[in-house]
Amino acid sequence: MEHVAMILADGFEEIEAIAVIDVLRRADVNIKTYSLKNKIVHGAHGINIEADESMETAQNQNFTMLILPGGPGVQALKEDPRVGALLEKQIGGGKYVAAICAAPTVLAEYGMLKGRTVTGYPGTEDKLRQAEANYTGSKVVIDEHLITSRGPGTAIDFALEIVTLLKGAAKSEWVRGKLAL
Repeated sequence: MEHVAMILADGFEEIEAIAVIDVLRRADVNIKTYSLKNKIVHGAHGINIEADESMETAQNQNFTMLILPGGPGVQALKEDPRVGALLEKQIGGGKYVAAICAAPTVLAEYGMLKGRTVTGYPGTEDKLRQAEANYTGSKVVIDEHLITSRGPGTAIDFALEIVTLLKGAAKSEWVRGKLAL
């Protein structure tokens, strides 16, 4: 069974977090949220989420996928060495990492994008190219075990691609139908 973690920092982009959590749970994906600091995590637009776990509990777990939402909270993700350690464990173990909006810049910060094909929020292109990544600007890009997406408007597409990877195309299409897309 898959074991998915979403790391939340104050200032996370709510659509990117909540829509992805919702779609994955509709697909029966085991996803938990982990907060960098407090149990209540404050979104960029005034929506607060109670995280399932603290970041300390994430350190000794093995995840099928690690998901990073964007928003101003990305800076805290870049600055937290626990996030870097989890990313290194995921990428080094050939497991999935998914990042949306400005969150691919977290991977750039840790030097994990060299030679990878990615997308991200408009305005992050230079940072991603400086990390020697091939920036496409597409809605969603899958490069082996790395999934990136452009922003809030692509959150559902991003989530459905994650469902396809973890549960298969049939489950993704089933969820898509339930969302009336």
